[in-house]
Amino acid sequence: MPGLVDTHIHAPQYYFAGSKVDLPLLEWLTEYTFPTELNFQSIDFAEEVYTKVVRRTLKNGTTTACYFGTIHTDSSLLLAEITDKFGQRAFVGKVCMDMNDTVPEYKETTEESIKETERFVSEMLQKNYPRVKPIVTPRFSLSCTEQLMSELGNIAKTHDLHIQSHISENRDETEAVKTLYPSYKNYTDVYDKNNLLTNKTVMAHGCYLSAEELDVFRERGASIAHCPTSNLTLRSGLLNVLDVLKHEVKVGLGTDVAGGYSCSMFNAIRSAMMVSNVLSINEKSLTLKEVFRLATLGGSQALGLDREIGNFEVGKEFDALLINPKASDSPIDLFHGDFVGDISETIIQKFLYLGDDRNIEEVYVGGKQVVPFSSSV
Repeated sequence: MPGLVDTHIHAPQYYFAGSKVDLPLLEWLTEYTFPTELNFQSIDFAEEVYTKVVRRTLKNGTTTACYFGTIHTDSSLLLAEITDKFGQRAFVGKVCMDMNDTVPEYKETTEESIKETERFVSEMLQKNYPRVKPIVTPRFSLSCTEQLMSELGNIAKTHDLHIQSHISENRDETEAVKTLYPSYKNYTDVYDKNNLLTNKTVMAHGCYLSAEELDVFRERGASIAHCPTSNLTLRSGLLNVLDVLKHEVKVGLGTDVAGGYSCSMFNAIRSAMMVSNVLSINEKSLTLKEVFRLATLGGSQALGLDREIGNFEVGKEFDALLINPKASDSPIDLFHGDFVGDISETIIQKFLYLGDDRNIEEVYVGGKQVVPFSSSV
């Protein structure tokens, strides 16, 4: 099957993935996330975590990942180096934030953030990795001044770069943005007026975007990374994907580690199905085929890579997973009846709901086998 595209994942938060999900978003950031990300000023600490998250995501079939790093330029450059070494396709972002009242030691000055982003982009472009690219990364409007957001938008425009951030994840966050930026029409307008909403922008969550905001997304060509596991775990909200698609806005799936406790895109697929079912008990919901599309071609469209990856169209790069539903110690039990009629449909459904990395025998990125790992990584 085509390789999976994770449109939103925080690489440093893999350190505590599967734990510390007992608080809503803003408290969660203060209590767990910012203190953890402070540790990434240590290159040794960063190397251990980043090596493990790239290995784990590849083993779980993520051939393309859109990573948030931290505010630390050198460790974010290391993340890019590690993804290249393992052969994963990726966007890597050095996080930018010049406001943080809750953990004041975890922020930069505006000037420092701009200067370090320029250094990060410059060094990334000089490396000229074949499949790892820089992405401009303001954390979100609550941690960035207008000056910083505007300058980051200019950097992205100058170098024709992708942009990633968060929007309308949680009700308290959305209300706080209204209070902090009262002169703007809405959350989307803050990004739009500061040069951050383009056809290379992917915004995570979007649970509370209005119809007017979705229309702006469509007009700008911006995308949404749907992160259902995180939205459920942190009690943030439920995104109605069908409504977003009706507005002709591009949507991909994201694990959002570590708000999402699992870095497996299969878990994101299952969570997306559950959220859609809950929102549509008496109406149409997303089908499993539609959600699988979000995890593959939809993700490639959200990241502007659909001419290169996302399915097996002739001329695209070969990002692929070799699945064995009968693998040793497989979590899937198959029966005689599964091989009667439309065999592939039944077995694919069982794999998407029950399978895991034990069923993924080989992973390819750009035609190169990257899993099993070679002895050099």
